[in-house]
Amino acid sequence: MPRSTLTLLLALPALVAGGLPPAAAAAHVYRPDELVVRYAPATDATQQQRLEHAVGASREQVAGPDTRVLRLAGGRSVADAARSLRSHHGVRYAVPNYVARAADTGFFPNDPGRGRAGDWRLVQWNFLAAAGVDAPDAWARMLRLRAPGGRGVTVAVLDTGVAYRTAGRYRRSPDFSPATFVPGYDFVSHDRFPDDPYGHGTFVAGIVAERTNNRLDLTGIAYGARIMPVRVLDARGFGDAADIGAGIRFAAVHGARVINLSLDFDPSMSAAQIPEVLSAIAFARSRGAVVVGAAGNQGLASVNYPARTPGVISVGATTEHGCQADYSNYSPELDLVAPGGGADSPLGADPAHCHPGRRGRPLVQLSYAAGVGRFGFRSNYEGTSLSTPHVSAAAALVIASGLVGRRPSPTTVEARLKATARDLGPPGHDPRYGAGLVNAGAAVAPKPG
Repeated sequence: MPRSTLTLLLALPALVAGGLPPAAAAAHVYRPDELVVRYAPATDATQQQRLEHAVGASREQVAGPDTRVLRLAGGRSVADAARSLRSHHGVRYAVPNYVARAADTGFFPNDPGRGRAGDWRLVQWNFLAAAGVDAPDAWARMLRLRAPGGRGVTVAVLDTGVAYRTAGRYRRSPDFSPATFVPGYDFVSHDRFPDDPYGHGTFVAGIVAERTNNRLDLTGIAYGARIMPVRVLDARGFGDAADIGAGIRFAAVHGARVINLSLDFDPSMSAAQIPEVLSAIAFARSRGAVVVGAAGNQGLASVNYPARTPGVISVGATTEHGCQADYSNYSPELDLVAPGGGADSPLGADPAHCHPGRRGRPLVQLSYAAGVGRFGFRSNYEGTSLSTPHVSAAAALVIASGLVGRRPSPTTVEARLKATARDLGPPGHDPRYGAGLVNAGAAVAPKPG
């Protein structure tokens, strides 16, 4: 058969000007849009209502004597509202509604992020429990199961390559160990060296398995897993169906238990146009590989191929506020969502908490900062291509945990991830959030839920 010349569109994240907002990354987790206010006894109900109206807040509940929990409307800043209320003599205190967790749970690594040991939490909101995948609980549980970070599982990253070695102009990412990688292949250059000339694949691989608790940079969800770099996209982020199909088969034959596809075809593409990709996915599943794909970034009411393929776990994106991202594709075929960053969708199914256009922080991971081999915290990515490796990493943890069998089928792993996901939007499965936000901590709990 002649080689397919179909062009594939990468689930390419939009660029976010300016990177992280200054100090918007609070050191502690609190309920989005909520603050706790205690009034002086002399502050009557009329004065209280006037103060609340001035900051755009409504009452949520009574929390104690003269104390109220307020909810802010329209994406207003919790810090600004608290500061404004504290400036009035009729207010004893006004603070965010901080979140606690049960004592002795969670593992919090010493990776410094942009500052002190443990400051990765200021950057990687997507790994925390509030609006992320609850990696700390997952890490702690995997340590107790003696499979730290998903040790023993190989995740194939089919992408632009990965910064996995130092050779010529290429450098291994400093927060990857050589032991992280198993041999892969470059289907673009047709050689054994799937180097990354673009940076996207390195970012994706970092979400899955960046080294953790090594006092360096950031963390990875399945930091004990091994990465198989398979290059199927060129230096511009494009690839064709033949290379992708071949890459999927290579990964399955060489022992990948999870195959991450942070890429998508144009929405106009049909299954009949990419038979080699669909056939390769069926082959990979027959060999026990879990295949995870990006839903697409057009904000359409349909999931793009290959994520739309039966048997692929299709992944949409959520924001820092736990809302559907405005670019994320959706449909009844959507399986799960995971953090992708960006702004809340105007079509969100949770109007009480989600505000159209309200922008949250992007995702941050170590990748190329400026040019091949120059590394830094890349913070201008958002998209379903970044949501996808969260699910791939959680799948690796489930497999390594042994909680659903020594060699669980792809169907069993998918069912576990869906059963333990955090329900968002209307109760149950829905087109915008699928089964919910993947929860790595719950997925590896001995008793899910």
